[in-house]
Amino acid sequence: MSLSAGGRVRTPYAPALDLPPPFRLVALREVGDAFAHAVRIAAQEGAGTLVHVGRFDLVEFALVLEPDAPLSAARRTLYAGMAALADALAAHAPPEKLIGFEWPDAIFIDGALVGGARLAWPDGAREDAPPDWLVLGAMVRAAAMEGIEPGLRPRGASLEEEGFADVGSGRLVESFARHFMRLVDAWQEQGFAAVANGYLPRLAMEPGVRRDIAENGDLMVRRSGAAAAERLSLVDALRPVAWFDPESGSPLL
Repeated sequence: MSLSAGGRVRTPYAPALDLPPPFRLVALREVGDAFAHAVRIAAQEGAGTLVHVGRFDLVEFALVLEPDAPLSAARRTLYAGMAALADALAAHAPPEKLIGFEWPDAIFIDGALVGGARLAWPDGAREDAPPDWLVLGAMVRAAAMEGIEPGLRPRGASLEEEGFADVGSGRLVESFARHFMRLVDAWQEQGFAAVANGYLPRLAMEPGVRRDIAENGDLMVRRSGAAAAERLSLVDALRPVAWFDPESGSPLL
C-alpha cells in the first residue's frame, strides 16, 4: 500500500496539520467536499494526498492511496481506515465510551451514529489488477445540529454530545493518520489479520456467531450449527453508503 508518490503541496485555507511525512495536505474551504475532491485529483496528485475540510461541525477528510494488490483485495483498505478512525476516537474518548461498527462502514459511539467511511476506485478498474488509485474518505459529526433536539433524532449523535472535549477536526485527523500508518505497517509485516483484529471486535456481538473477512473483503458469517458460512458482499454494501445523507452532506440523524 503506497503512501509515497509524487505530488504538489497545496497552500491550506486552514492551519496546517501535523501529519506524518508520507502525507501531503490539501485543505479546502468549509463548503468543500473532501471525498469528491480527492476522487477528482487522485490520478494527478497520487498516494499520500490527504484532503481536509476545515469545518467546526464535521470532521471530514479523504486520503489517496495507490495499492499494490489487485482491486478485489485492496478494498480491504476500508477496514484499516475504520479501525484507525476508531483508534483515533478512542484516544480522545471519555472513559468507558463504546466505539463500535455497523458493517461495513458506519461508526457508532454508545449506540449512536456519528459517521463512517467511504471508498472509491477508478471506473472500469479490473478486479484482478491493482487500481491506479483508491480514495478512502471519512466523516464524523463533531457538533450538534442547531435546531434539532437530541431526543428527536432516531439514532444520530455528535462527538460534542458524547462528551468529547476539545477534540478539534485537525487533532482527530492527525491522530487518524498515525493510527492508519501503524495499521498499514502491521498489515504489510503480519498480514491482513492485524487489520481484521482491529476491526471485527467492534462489530456487535451475537451469540453463536463468528465473523471473518474474506480475501476480497466480503464478510463471512458463521453461525453455530449452520452447514455453511453466509457471505455478505462488500462491494454491494458500499453502494449506496447507508450512513450518509446526500441531501445534508453529513451523517444521518
